[in-house]
Amino acid sequence: MSQIELERVAVDLPQPTHEVLNQPPPMGEGNVFDEDAALVAGVTREGAAHALARASALGAFVTGEPMRWGVLANAYPPVLHTHDRYGHRIDEVEFHPHWHDLLRTAVAHELHALPWRTPGPGAHVLRAAMYYVFTQAEAGHGCPITMTFAAVPALAATPALAREWVPRLTSPAYDPRRLPAVQKSGALAGMAMTEKQGGSDVRANTTRARPAGRAEGSGAEYRLIGHKWFCSAPMCDVFLTLAGTARGLSCFVVPRLLPDGAKNHIHIERLKDKLGNRSNASAEIEYHGAHAWLLGEEGRGVATIMDMVAHTRLDCVIGSSALMRQALVQAVHHATHRRTFGRRLVDHPLMRNVLADLSLESEAATTLMLRLARAYDEAAAGNEQARAFARLATAAAKYWVCKRAVAVTGEAMECLGGAGYVEESTMPRLYREAPVNSIWEGSGNVICLDVLRAVAKEPACVDAVFADLALARGDRRLDAFADDLRADLAHAVRAREEAAARRLTGRLARALQAALLRRHAPSSVADAFIASRIAAEPGEFGTLPAGLDLAALAQRVRVRSAE
Repeated sequence: MSQIELERVAVDLPQPTHEVLNQPPPMGEGNVFDEDAALVAGVTREGAAHALARASALGAFVTGEPMRWGVLANAYPPVLHTHDRYGHRIDEVEFHPHWHDLLRTAVAHELHALPWRTPGPGAHVLRAAMYYVFTQAEAGHGCPITMTFAAVPALAATPALAREWVPRLTSPAYDPRRLPAVQKSGALAGMAMTEKQGGSDVRANTTRARPAGRAEGSGAEYRLIGHKWFCSAPMCDVFLTLAGTARGLSCFVVPRLLPDGAKNHIHIERLKDKLGNRSNASAEIEYHGAHAWLLGEEGRGVATIMDMVAHTRLDCVIGSSALMRQALVQAVHHATHRRTFGRRLVDHPLMRNVLADLSLESEAATTLMLRLARAYDEAAAGNEQARAFARLATAAAKYWVCKRAVAVTGEAMECLGGAGYVEESTMPRLYREAPVNSIWEGSGNVICLDVLRAVAKEPACVDAVFADLALARGDRRLDAFADDLRADLAHAVRAREEAAARRLTGRLARALQAALLRRHAPSSVADAFIASRIAAEPGEFGTLPAGLDLAALAQRVRVRSAE
């Protein structure tokens, strides 16, 4: 047979056209908690060393089934059913079954109530660490978990309502049945504050509340008329909402079902088609004479919900830190196993710089969120300096960490190249999820103006934060940065320089992160952070200056595979 005939036969034979080469192996199961050195060290340091085994157990569980639950709960978003087949108004939202698995697990692990069920040293730290761990499987379910957690301190404004609702909201049982709360083994809380004409300016709200009977004031029953542009998690059992009365904006407790089982007069007009947070339902609702009970003093609705806002902002920091961590782990895993131009991606100097830079941002966020959680533990024990620290530091961290999460998830996606741009990589879901924490509970400008307000009106907050910074004195770059920052904050308040609020808030958050890393992290981490974020303004990721120990930074992120 001639050479031409042989080649023709070869072409006609089946060819190996789909051999998979040079692809990272599946991530496999591991332990989200144990593999995070900064997290383990922070939990130990900040007061929850006694519960390391509990956090580790959740960390091992998360890398199994919950990761699949998260994928499917987002692939099949909730569906609204306003009426049944006979035309009765039902206002029910149907979720993928794994949404319920996520909530059932979160509630069983007390992520919605741990510090309220077992208060004491380290309770908020442990809860923050476990929330951070479980959120890495799926972030959307954190909405009702956070709001339930944050509603409890707000309910204290009216003891009768607290006695009624707190035992239900702190129960470790998840009960999604359509029953009045009094008949359920556990309950969850949602929130409906925002209106279309006002957004963050809740004093522009037009929803009105009128007494249902002769009684008025805290704990009395009212009827609500109005429209809410955002109602978070509309299948919850009870909601906190704002409405105007004759004495001004007031806060109300609104159950979804009434004690006799009747549906409250809340109409779900539509579900929001959101960028991310797809597993979670967010709704536009109308109150048509809805039954509600006044929480706190009439006309002091904003003051009543401030405790709730503080705790939801803390969870924004925790959730954004978790997104950063998971994005970083995905990027490092890919770069460790993918080869280009004869060597692993992670061994290319420029990629190593990018990954080291991302790891710095992630570790700084994790370290700060655990420090914040300790402040909440100390404040609960009556420490006024801790309360003051939490007031200012939470706002600054909420602004900065949530902003950086968007940048980190985007850069981490790019580390995977085109593979990161497809849904199977999980990177698009992380990237879409990242902006929500920056927007929710006060977008950037609102938070930064709140920081200036706290600096101007609550000097104890400034003293508490700078007392914490003083514990890290000794690096001339950080010392000068902190000194200049305090002077600039004072000047901005005196001169009413509102336009400086973002720059100052970002500097405040970076100073806190740098001080914590200098005190507690390896010198390679602290030196790199101070060099790139204190001695210089933060730039693009992958631009760390020469002379830093990038290999040591890379080793802080452990990777696993199914090999």
